[in-house]
Amino acid sequence: MKPEKRLPVLYSLHREFISHKSAKDLDSSVALGKNMAVLYWMDTGELEDEVTFSQYYKLMSRERQRKVDSFLFKKDKRLSLGAGILMDKGLSAWGLCERMTEVSYKEEGKPFLPGYPHIHFNLSHSGSKAMAVFAGVENGCDIEKVQKADLNLARCFFTQREYDFIAGQQKGRQQDEAFTRLWTLKESFLKAAGTGLMLSLNAFEITILPEGKIILGRKNEKAQALDTGELEFREYRLGEYCAAVCLFMGCKEDGAFYRDAGGSQRKAEEIGRYEGIDH
Repeated sequence: MKPEKRLPVLYSLHREFISHKSAKDLDSSVALGKNMAVLYWMDTGELEDEVTFSQYYKLMSRERQRKVDSFLFKKDKRLSLGAGILMDKGLSAWGLCERMTEVSYKEEGKPFLPGYPHIHFNLSHSGSKAMAVFAGVENGCDIEKVQKADLNLARCFFTQREYDFIAGQQKGRQQDEAFTRLWTLKESFLKAAGTGLMLSLNAFEITILPEGKIILGRKNEKAQALDTGELEFREYRLGEYCAAVCLFMGCKEDGAFYRDAGGSQRKAEEIGRYEGIDH
């Protein structure tokens, strides 16, 4: 029997276990439970090598291969393949693989595993970075390359306090980072809630305290209908990128989250450059 060819090593692929408040003595050797989460990220620039790209592409499911093929530009193909690679790595904690696991999508577009409802995951990528989070609870992640702060965008789609937080920073790098941090935190919450574009960005408020603690404030009655229980946020700085993870520690078992029947008030053409390809 011919031995399988070893896959090229992806040196930029990293894994970090997230310890929840209630998790003690986290054992990474067991499948993730409700008190555990794990974050993966990689630089898809490694997939510029044609041999590396080809070997990992062949490892993917037909559905992932179709997604990769659907993109015109090589950069986007690498991002999509990178998402598939991280999906495969994350599923390995349960003894599963991407190629053999069916992925479906909820009405709002959030991916889920119909055969494994206890496994929750989310994907994001931006620039050349891909990210994935896996946990035993609903979760969301977002990664964005730090760009120049768009104060007009912030004034239109963030709350007044969030705008003041950004505008109050020193112009330049500090202001750019503040804008990107808030953006990733808000997107991670929306993705964890599974509302997608159905809940506007200014329907809730993110406060970053001086010591780094993140607080979610429910600004209006519609957002208050999100009965999420306890939330936990994590922030990461990966070189020129900001990333955030949101974990719904006390979410409803039936997943009955708020849906805004009126649709999103965000203009896709204005926010599109900050949105990654999330699956």
